[in-house]
Amino acid sequence: MSTSAHRWMMTAPKVAMVHSAFDPFPPQPAEVIVEVAGCGVCHTDLGYFYDGVRTNHPLPLTLGHEISGRVVAAGSGAENWLGKSVIIPAVIPCGECDLCKRGRAAICRAQKMPGNDIQGGFASHIAVPARGLCPVDEPRLAAAGLNLSEVSVVADAVTTPYQAVHRAGVTPGSLAIVIGVGGVGGYCVQMANAFGAKVVAIDVDPAKLAAISGHGAALTLNPKELDQKALKGAISKFAKDNGLRATEWFIFECSGSAAGQLSAYGLLVHGATLCVVGFTMDKVELRLSNLMAFDARAIGNWGCTPEHYPAALELVLAGKVKVKPFVEAHPLADINRIFEATHHHEIKRRAVLVPKP
Repeated sequence: MSTSAHRWMMTAPKVAMVHSAFDPFPPQPAEVIVEVAGCGVCHTDLGYFYDGVRTNHPLPLTLGHEISGRVVAAGSGAENWLGKSVIIPAVIPCGECDLCKRGRAAICRAQKMPGNDIQGGFASHIAVPARGLCPVDEPRLAAAGLNLSEVSVVADAVTTPYQAVHRAGVTPGSLAIVIGVGGVGGYCVQMANAFGAKVVAIDVDPAKLAAISGHGAALTLNPKELDQKALKGAISKFAKDNGLRATEWFIFECSGSAAGQLSAYGLLVHGATLCVVGFTMDKVELRLSNLMAFDARAIGNWGCTPEHYPAALELVLAGKVKVKPFVEAHPLADINRIFEATHHHEIKRRAVLVPKP
């Protein structure tokens, strides 16, 4: 099959990405070629490009792991995917190892992450294993007022908080606290709300608090205006005023900052669950004995396993989790400018890079 496939390659940290042509065809057995509709720019991509976080695949490498598109070629064993619109999982477990078979696919040692283990989605096409693809019903997508490129963010920004909220055990009547409500954190607010929790949103950016206040946040707080004691006191009052428990809070740290992690840890109450969703290279100093004293637990969350994607996407299609107000499309050709603008916080929504005009 002839192709004019192209992609943008990272050759070194902080060096402008390079445009290059390539031929992804033919697909290997159990593999598909997806024509990319859109690929979201994630905090993780910025970590690779600006902060020296190492990729598993040696450079040069095409970044990007929030990918949606259409299957235009399929290898043997994957023919049923041909022509379908899909979301590609940000982390693709092998499905065959002991960990996968025991339900621990999130830590599969043979997992493939586009833009980290294999070539990523800042391209016109991508070759990926067919395993775990999430089908997208385009008529329902259109009925929800969305296009295929916009739901690329389901691959990480939406599904990662879905898994975090699901694994933490949030139920109707829970009190959930989300620290850092841009990107993944904003969707975490929406997810916790969709699971029936009353949600407290915490961020140092008033614009982000204002944006999420109409999308699932019952209370917004800015830690620049409250010290740690006052912050916890405000949440305690909110819980009491709304008939919520003073114990067993669910705390989701999504800021990926040292300050956010310290603030999250300081909000522990008896029986609390602290879920670490954001990533930072910074170190923090904690008194781990607080976990013992509060009989609390702390859990990490690495991405989202493919089996949860359909349920997360259903919340989007049903309008319970809003995507459109929090994304904005840009041409893939502008990737270097968009990375720079995102890095400097000049873009307030999730940037989605679109290969076609």
